Amino acid sequence: MTDADQTPRAGAVPPAPPAAAELFGPRLADAIRFTELLATAGVERGLIGPRETERLWERHVLNCAVLAEAVPADADAVDVGSGAGLPGIPLALARSDVRVELLEPMERRCRFLQEVVAELRLADRVSVRRGRAPDAGIGPDSRRFGVAVARAVAPLERLGAILLPMLQPGGVMLAMRGSRILEELQDARGSLGTQGWHPVDVVVCGEGRVAEPTRVLRAVRSSQPSRAEKGKGRGDGERHDDRQARRTAWDSRRSREVGRDQPTRGQSRST
Repeated sequence: MTDADQTPRAGAVPPAPPAAAELFGPRLADAIRFTELLATAGVERGLIGPRETERLWERHVLNCAVLAEAVPADADAVDVGSGAGLPGIPLALARSDVRVELLEPMERRCRFLQEVVAELRLADRVSVRRGRAPDAGIGPDSRRFGVAVARAVAPLERLGAILLPMLQPGGVMLAMRGSRILEELQDARGSLGTQGWHPVDVVVCGEGRVAEPTRVLRAVRSSQPSRAEKGKGRGDGERHDDRQARRTAWDSRRSREVGRDQPTRGQSRST
């Protein structure tokens, strides 16, 4: 980053709210620096809208940091579609026991993320990978994670298909959603179950700690074969995961094309 990029604009970022000290503890100074970088280099590079700078703490940084409440101890996590490092960077700052891979398809965003990781001294626990899900979870070089986090990446049904091959059996999907999360879940629950997610529920993170708690869909990749997998015979497990992910993604597209009155295979009309 240039010196101009690294110098925060006067008044661009409000002071850190009291909740920031509670959430970040000894890494508070790094969280402040990250917020400054979002407001300067992040805005200049088009990763953050200029109108967002006044609400970076509440709407973005703290909103992501409270996700740490739902992440298991000592987790290996992937932040899918990381963008400006949200939620992956706040998660890593709030939880020193968690390792995070920031998965992002755009090169200019990856460059920003690499610079942030270096400046905040997170390279021992945070890595940046240029790639697109679900491709990153398919093939001989694929890696399976214990946790996948995503912030406004895709509709739930499609997101489930994308993340399934990236997680170990028993791995957890944490999808940050908005106020309509219960309606979204009602529409997608049947498809998520068919894909192999069980149980599926909604958790609220940050209650009593931040002004607006974060709503998160939490789903566990079942260690048992899903309904779509049963009866298809045995074979290489990872290749079967790959085929299932592609098939589910295709079914999702087909479902949107033909409408709700013609459900895809394995999906009931009442979903």
